[in-house]
Amino acid sequence: MDLVALKTELRQQLKLTPQLLQSMEILQMNTQELAEYLQRATEENPLLDREDSQSLTAAYEELRRQASWIDGGAPAATFTHEGRGQREQGRTDRETDSLEAFLRDQLERMRLPRPLLALCEYIAELVDEDGYLAQEDLDNLRELSVPQTLIDQALETLQGLDPAGVCARDLSECLTLQLVRRGNAPPAVLEIVSRFLPELGRSRYGPICRELGISLEEVREAQQLIAGLDPHPGRQFQPEEPIPYVCPDIYIVELDGELRVVLNEYELPRVSINDYYVRLLRESPEQDTRDYLREKMRKAKWLLDSLERRGSTLQRCADAILMAQHPFFSGESGELAPLKLAELAETLDLHVSTVSRATQGKYLQCRQGTYPLRYFFSRAVGGTSRQAVKQKLLALVREEDPRHPLSDQRLCELLSGGGVAVARRTVAKYRMELGIGSSNARRR
Repeated sequence: MDLVALKTELRQQLKLTPQLLQSMEILQMNTQELAEYLQRATEENPLLDREDSQSLTAAYEELRRQASWIDGGAPAATFTHEGRGQREQGRTDRETDSLEAFLRDQLERMRLPRPLLALCEYIAELVDEDGYLAQEDLDNLRELSVPQTLIDQALETLQGLDPAGVCARDLSECLTLQLVRRGNAPPAVLEIVSRFLPELGRSRYGPICRELGISLEEVREAQQLIAGLDPHPGRQFQPEEPIPYVCPDIYIVELDGELRVVLNEYELPRVSINDYYVRLLRESPEQDTRDYLREKMRKAKWLLDSLERRGSTLQRCADAILMAQHPFFSGESGELAPLKLAELAETLDLHVSTVSRATQGKYLQCRQGTYPLRYFFSRAVGGTSRQAVKQKLLALVREEDPRHPLSDQRLCELLSGGGVAVARRTVAKYRMELGIGSSNARRR
């Protein structure tokens, strides 16, 4: 016999309404994203008016006048407002500027026999982005019954083209082609390139000196010559990565001798509720029209409320960051103070997730430059911030003797002597994040 049991249970559950989701989404948007969002919203909702007035540009120009370093002092910032001259990103034509096209152009001007030209053009298509050929691709030509003599002739032709070193099958051949093209390369250098690149890369000069019967000084001179060669001759034809253009969401400016936070509202349109539709909502005799307008009015008010909450939250977060990092913004110190996201949330009496959304993907422009807002959050490491430790580490490496570079352990000791107690593995981690090689790699 089945028994049905009834019981009463008290439970809390958070339900995210569409309006709350919209508010959270708007809070997380940066200025550029929000401008695009508001454009779509005003197109979809007739009750919303969008004003792209010149008064916004005038207000921005007035801010620039009072804080003259804006634009000029922070080259990383790029603005897209039409009133201030929009910058456009250039784009190269991948088809005409490619390495393959460059090789084909040279081949067409050489008046080669038709079979040789056809094979050279085919092989040119197999060159990778670094300018190299895979031996496997050449071996496959033999399986297609292409005569070996024709393959060798095509390879010799291609390797004689620009850029020097193109169509090599490995690094050693690439560097050798460049040395031969230059002419007058010492025989020892050619020997090192063909036989001792691994030893040279690890700075193991002893075996090279013994095998070739040359002095350490000759090996170092050869190393300098080889370092001037291009191990990736094809990369100059690769399209450049698009430059990320960012629009600051926050300015830290000095007004009347005091540092202040100014939100970048100059890139955003002014959004308001249309008076005509408000009157129509009250006076229309048609119920369907009033229901439609009432729903649009509800969404419009939610949008305006969300915009106000976003601005208020972002202002509070930026004010707290300015207070916590005031020595940095004022120029008194080049180092940041330790600051955690949770600490800022507790100070502002906000939930951590709210602060996280407010600061995610936003940029701050100050006298020192333009930074991701999250840059100013840094946990304490050895009594200071992570960024400060990296700056001290970078300064030590820059000042070291290149003939006797500092080991990670020695860097750790020097940092500790300067009042920054960090572990050796932390030094190694930060060194790699800064793109600094090991002591062996830095030895010159």
